[in-house]
Amino acid sequence: MKGTVTGLAAGWMGAGAFAAEDGKWTPLFNGKDLTGWKPEGKAVWTVEDGCLIGAQGPGAAPGDLFTEQEFGDFEVRVVYKVVWPANSGIWFRYQAPDKSYQADILEYRKPEAYSGTIYCPGKMFLAINGDKALEKKDDWNTMLIKAQGDHLVVSLNGRVTGDVHEGSYAKGRIGFQVHPGDEFKSMKIIVREVSLRTL
Repeated sequence: MKGTVTGLAAGWMGAGAFAAEDGKWTPLFNGKDLTGWKPEGKAVWTVEDGCLIGAQGPGAAPGDLFTEQEFGDFEVRVVYKVVWPANSGIWFRYQAPDKSYQADILEYRKPEAYSGTIYCPGKMFLAINGDKALEKKDDWNTMLIKAQGDHLVVSLNGRVTGDVHEGSYAKGRIGFQVHPGDEFKSMKIIVREVSLRTL
Protein backbone atom coordinates (compact mmCIF):
# COMPACT_ATOMS: atom_id res chain seq x y z
CA MET A 1 0.00 0.00 0.00
CA LYS A 2 1.81 3.08 -1.24
CA GLY A 3 0.65 6.45 -0.04
CA THR A 4 -2.99 5.56 0.36
CA VAL A 5 -5.49 3.85 2.59
CA THR A 6 -8.52 1.79 1.73
CA GLY A 7 -12.16 2.41 2.61
CA LEU A 8 -12.41 6.15 2.04
CA ALA A 9 -15.71 7.54 3.22
CA ALA A 10 -16.46 9.85 0.31
CA GLY A 11 -19.53 11.25 1.99
CA TRP A 12 -17.67 12.88 4.85
CA MET A 13 -18.09 16.66 4.59
CA GLY A 14 -19.06 16.37 0.94
CA ALA A 15 -16.29 14.18 -0.48
CA GLY A 16 -13.54 16.06 1.31
CA ALA A 17 -15.00 19.55 1.06
CA PHE A 18 -14.03 21.81 3.93
CA ALA A 19 -16.92 23.82 5.35
CA ALA A 20 -16.33 26.07 8.34
CA GLU A 21 -17.56 29.32 9.76
CA ASP A 22 -14.96 31.98 10.43
CA GLY A 23 -13.50 31.67 13.90
CA LYS A 24 -14.73 28.13 14.57
CA TRP A 25 -12.36 25.19 14.81
CA THR A 26 -13.19 22.46 12.29
CA PRO A 27 -11.36 19.14 11.88
CA LEU A 28 -9.43 18.54 8.65
CA PHE A 29 -8.77 14.92 9.63
CA ASN A 30 -11.80 12.77 10.46
CA GLY A 31 -9.92 10.12 12.45
CA LYS A 32 -11.09 7.35 10.11
CA ASP A 33 -9.46 7.70 6.69
CA LEU A 34 -7.76 10.09 4.25
CA THR A 35 -10.88 11.79 2.95
CA GLY A 36 -9.96 15.33 1.93
CA TRP A 37 -6.24 14.51 1.65
CA LYS A 38 -4.00 13.64 -1.29
CA PRO A 39 -0.64 11.82 -1.05
CA GLU A 40 2.31 12.79 -3.27
CA GLY A 41 5.53 10.79 -3.47
CA LYS A 42 6.10 7.27 -2.15
CA ALA A 43 5.77 7.65 1.62
CA VAL A 44 3.17 5.41 3.25
CA TRP A 45 0.17 7.07 4.90
CA THR A 46 -2.27 5.07 7.01
CA VAL A 47 -4.91 5.63 9.66
CA GLU A 48 -4.67 3.48 12.79
CA ASP A 49 -6.51 3.84 16.10
CA GLY A 50 -7.84 7.25 15.09
CA CYS A 51 -4.40 8.61 14.18
CA LEU A 52 -2.85 9.60 10.87
CA ILE A 53 0.55 7.92 10.47
CA GLY A 54 3.27 8.73 7.94
CA ALA A 55 6.42 6.67 7.31
CA GLN A 56 8.98 6.20 4.56
CA GLY A 57 8.12 3.95 1.66
CA PRO A 58 10.33 1.15 0.29
CA GLY A 59 13.96 2.15 -0.17
CA ALA A 60 13.70 5.06 2.30
CA ALA A 61 11.32 6.78 -0.12
CA PRO A 62 9.96 10.18 0.94
CA GLY A 63 6.59 11.74 0.34
CA ASP A 64 3.99 14.24 1.45
CA LEU A 65 0.31 14.30 2.29
CA PHE A 66 -1.72 17.42 1.44
CA THR A 67 -5.21 18.76 1.90
CA GLU A 68 -7.15 18.84 -1.34
CA GLN A 69 -8.15 22.42 -0.61
CA GLU A 70 -6.11 25.60 -0.29
CA PHE A 71 -6.32 28.02 2.61
CA GLY A 72 -5.29 31.67 2.94
CA ASP A 73 -5.59 33.28 6.37
CA PHE A 74 -6.06 30.69 9.10
CA GLU A 75 -4.92 29.06 12.30
CA VAL A 76 -4.22 25.33 12.21
CA ARG A 77 -3.72 23.18 15.30
CA VAL A 78 -1.89 19.86 15.04
CA VAL A 79 -1.54 17.37 17.90
CA TYR A 80 1.24 14.91 17.09
CA LYS A 81 4.05 12.72 18.34
CA VAL A 82 7.07 11.29 16.57
CA VAL A 83 9.16 8.14 16.48
CA TRP A 84 12.73 9.51 16.48
CA PRO A 85 15.15 10.13 14.81
CA ALA A 86 12.95 12.15 12.48
CA ASN A 87 12.80 14.91 9.91
CA SER A 88 9.25 15.97 9.20
CA GLY A 89 7.10 19.06 9.30
CA ILE A 90 3.76 20.69 8.65
CA TRP A 91 3.51 22.37 5.26
CA PHE A 92 1.31 25.45 5.00
CA ARG A 93 0.43 27.76 2.13
CA TYR A 94 2.02 25.02 0.00
CA GLN A 95 1.82 25.77 -3.73
CA ALA A 96 4.78 23.75 -5.04
CA PRO A 97 7.98 22.19 -3.62
CA ASP A 98 9.78 25.53 -4.00
CA LYS A 99 6.79 27.72 -3.03
CA SER A 100 5.68 27.01 0.52
CA TYR A 101 6.31 27.33 4.24
CA GLN A 102 6.85 24.62 6.81
CA ALA A 103 6.70 24.38 10.58
CA ASP A 104 9.53 21.92 11.12
CA ILE A 105 9.50 18.77 13.24
CA LEU A 106 13.17 17.87 13.51
CA GLU A 107 16.53 18.11 15.21
CA TYR A 108 18.89 19.95 12.88
CA ARG A 109 22.63 20.30 13.43
CA LYS A 110 24.01 23.18 11.34
CA PRO A 111 22.54 25.57 12.23
CA GLU A 112 21.11 24.11 15.43
CA ALA A 113 17.33 24.10 15.10
CA TYR A 114 14.46 22.15 16.63
CA SER A 115 10.75 21.58 16.14
CA GLY A 116 8.79 24.80 15.74
CA THR A 117 11.37 26.32 13.41
CA ILE A 118 9.86 28.03 10.34
CA TYR A 119 11.35 26.86 7.03
CA CYS A 120 10.91 28.27 3.53
CA PRO A 121 12.42 26.48 0.50
CA GLY A 122 15.13 28.63 -1.06
CA LYS A 123 15.36 30.84 2.02
CA MET A 124 16.16 28.13 4.59
CA PHE A 125 15.06 29.01 8.13
CA LEU A 126 12.95 32.15 8.59
CA ALA A 127 12.89 31.68 12.38
CA ILE A 128 14.76 29.14 14.50
CA ASN A 129 13.64 27.42 17.69
CA GLY A 130 16.82 26.77 19.66
CA ASP A 131 15.08 25.22 22.68
CA LYS A 132 15.30 21.44 22.38
CA ALA A 133 13.36 20.92 25.61
CA LEU A 134 10.07 22.29 24.19
CA GLU A 135 9.41 19.03 22.32
CA LYS A 136 7.99 16.12 24.32
CA LYS A 137 9.98 13.26 22.83
CA ASP A 138 7.71 10.45 24.08
CA ASP A 139 4.36 12.19 24.33
CA TRP A 140 1.87 14.32 22.42
CA ASN A 141 2.82 17.81 21.26
CA THR A 142 0.63 20.66 20.04
CA MET A 143 1.80 22.83 17.15
CA LEU A 144 -0.19 25.96 16.35
CA ILE A 145 0.38 27.80 13.09
CA LYS A 146 -1.16 31.20 12.39
CA ALA A 147 -0.93 32.71 8.92
CA GLN A 148 -2.61 36.10 8.48
CA GLY A 149 -1.50 38.28 5.62
CA ASP A 150 2.31 38.29 5.70
CA HIS A 151 2.39 37.51 9.44
CA LEU A 152 3.42 33.91 10.26
CA VAL A 153 3.47 32.69 13.85
CA VAL A 154 4.30 29.18 15.04
CA SER A 155 4.04 27.93 18.61
CA LEU A 156 4.95 24.59 20.16
CA ASN A 157 3.29 23.43 23.38
CA GLY A 158 2.18 26.96 24.21
CA ARG A 159 5.49 28.72 23.50
CA VAL A 160 6.00 30.93 20.42
CA THR A 161 8.93 29.53 18.44
CA GLY A 162 8.69 31.69 15.32
CA ASP A 163 7.14 35.10 14.57
CA VAL A 164 8.00 36.58 11.19
CA HIS A 165 6.66 38.72 8.38
CA GLU A 166 7.09 37.02 5.00
CA GLY A 167 4.54 37.56 2.24
CA SER A 168 5.70 35.45 -0.70
CA TYR A 169 2.72 33.05 -0.59
CA ALA A 170 -0.79 34.17 0.32
CA LYS A 171 -2.52 30.79 0.17
CA GLY A 172 -1.94 27.10 -0.45
CA ARG A 173 -2.45 23.60 0.90
CA ILE A 174 -1.66 22.23 4.34
CA GLY A 175 0.28 18.99 4.60
CA PHE A 176 2.79 16.72 6.27
CA GLN A 177 6.27 15.65 5.13
CA VAL A 178 8.19 12.41 5.41
CA HIS A 179 11.85 13.18 4.66
CA PRO A 180 14.18 10.79 2.77
CA GLY A 181 17.33 9.26 4.22
CA ASP A 182 18.39 5.98 5.81
CA GLU A 183 18.84 7.73 9.16
CA PHE A 184 15.06 8.27 9.24
CA LYS A 185 13.99 4.78 8.18
CA SER A 186 12.29 4.11 11.53
CA MET A 187 10.65 7.54 11.67
CA LYS A 188 6.91 7.90 12.10
CA ILE A 189 4.86 11.06 12.27
CA ILE A 190 1.69 10.26 14.24
CA VAL A 191 -1.10 12.85 14.12
CA ARG A 192 -4.10 12.74 16.44
CA GLU A 193 -5.70 16.05 15.49
CA VAL A 194 -5.63 18.53 12.62
CA SER A 195 -8.09 21.38 13.17
CA LEU A 196 -8.38 24.69 11.33
CA ARG A 197 -10.21 27.94 11.74
CA THR A 198 -10.31 30.61 9.07
CA LEU A 199 -9.41 34.21 9.91
